[in-house]
Amino acid sequence: MNRAQADSRSPDAVHELPLEERILARLAYLYGSERAGPIAQRLVRLLKTHRQLRTRVVQGAYWSHEDTVLITYGDSIQSSTHPPLQTLHHFLNDHLAEAFSMVHILPFFPWSSDDGFSVTDFRAVKADLGNWQDIRRLSEDFDLAIDLVLNHCSRENLWFIDYLFGEAPACHYFIEVDPAANVSMVTRPRTTPLLSGVRTQRGLRHVWATFSNDQIDLNYANPDVLLEFVDILLYYIRRGARMIRLDAVAYLWKELGTRCIHLPQTHQVIKLLRDVLETVEPAALIMTETNVPHAENVSYFGDGDEAHLIYQFSLPPLLLHALHAGSSAYLNAWAKELEADAMPPGCTYLNFTASHDGVGLRPLEGLVPRDEVDRLLERMRERGGYISSKSNSDGSESPYELNISYFDAFRDPAGDNRWHIPMFMVSQIIALSFKGIPAVYIHCLTATPNDTLGVERTGMTRSINRRKWDKGELEYQICDLASETGQVFALYRRLLALRRAQPAFHPNGAQRIVEIDDQVFCFERSAPDDGQHILVLTNLSPHSLKVPSARLPADLARREELLKLSTPTISDHMLLLEPYATFWFSRHE
Repeated sequence: MNRAQADSRSPDAVHELPLEERILARLAYLYGSERAGPIAQRLVRLLKTHRQLRTRVVQGAYWSHEDTVLITYGDSIQSSTHPPLQTLHHFLNDHLAEAFSMVHILPFFPWSSDDGFSVTDFRAVKADLGNWQDIRRLSEDFDLAIDLVLNHCSRENLWFIDYLFGEAPACHYFIEVDPAANVSMVTRPRTTPLLSGVRTQRGLRHVWATFSNDQIDLNYANPDVLLEFVDILLYYIRRGARMIRLDAVAYLWKELGTRCIHLPQTHQVIKLLRDVLETVEPAALIMTETNVPHAENVSYFGDGDEAHLIYQFSLPPLLLHALHAGSSAYLNAWAKELEADAMPPGCTYLNFTASHDGVGLRPLEGLVPRDEVDRLLERMRERGGYISSKSNSDGSESPYELNISYFDAFRDPAGDNRWHIPMFMVSQIIALSFKGIPAVYIHCLTATPNDTLGVERTGMTRSINRRKWDKGELEYQICDLASETGQVFALYRRLLALRRAQPAFHPNGAQRIVEIDDQVFCFERSAPDDGQHILVLTNLSPHSLKVPSARLPADLARREELLKLSTPTISDHMLLLEPYATFWFSRHE
């Protein structure tokens, strides 16, 4: 294929080609047909090397109804007797061995800022966390998800030092831009300057820095950068990763005169990485992190040849809005659109409510009116939350991210907290029930409040939801059922064990929205093979509701009550729902 052919053909059409031709076609699209052959030869040699070095093979289906993910930093739980990765492993084995199938350990590499996302060495474990042996031992008890921070690196990374001194090959790994160039079209997730001035042996140069002055973007127009990260990706797989999370991948490819987000070259790089895994480790998974509006987010499924999983980014802010407004209107409308959209085979969502980052606000665009979003954000400020902004192409700024503990997002600032835990648990149960794979951030599991001291210490608003627990204190709290942590942790463990036993929650199972009342959110999940159906029914309001039986499934009274937060009153004429009542009603065909 020559460059003209590659450019005239839809880049997504190549997924129909045999694997080797597919890889060559993707490289031709990215770098031109003349360069594609030699690059493909280098890539093939790299793949052969990793296949020879691997010590285990990932086998089995992509996922099942038993899959649940815990998201945590390597040092979210600490002790004075063991390194953090060992402490985390001990805590998981002691308390959560039956609750989770996978652990996503956020970046555990040496770093200079952003709690791990400014990586100084992509192939090392941060010494004060542990070592690769600790990672390997964790992978023996749980599937592991590992971050591939592929958009940028720290300015302290040796690659960037080589750039400053003109040392090959890394002197060509970064993107220089004339500071007079018009960069107004570039989509920005931050308000910091796009270009960072640096002193090099060639004088002052300006390099591309999408996220911060300490996170210098890498140049994927140079195939050496792509091959470097293919090597790192496969190194992580050999070190025990089952899933690779592609951090900030939407901004990967840069081209002045465009928005520099979601470019077709970026999609081709992700598809190429999936092709690489199909060659070396077919059961390994790729997950993309693209905190953008829903229609843009789902584009990363491609035609079923791109990401295996994408984050369900609209779910966290929609749940916050629904529970604070006491209305399912916008949540229902969005969920019905999901129901109508056919997901490509071999793809699913990662459903979550909180993560190490804040709650993205762009995923609400087009789903909730701006005035209602503003009211929600004011409620979050009353509960101690912070709102960060992004720069727009017209020079204005708009809300980008909410930083708050998801648990404290439901706390009554007036001190009346009788509905605090029930509201929070409704949000978690919906996320556990929704079509896809559920992911639970450790601070949801432990009902961690806002860490205002962490914000003061680091100067970063994201630190509000990144507390470091002492293992002894945490174990004391989870055993104290009078504490918020004890109540939530105990209930969460029970929910996870129950959920993992239900075939209806298989990621490939169907989901059907049942419209009942504006204050109720209801949907049915169905197993792809087993014949089980589960009706998920929640009251989103602080009021008791009487739902006429005509709006409910006719067999509701005969269904098994798998989960009931509150006792349902079912008669021939109506169902009485207490405030924030939540149920799983099961039936088998």
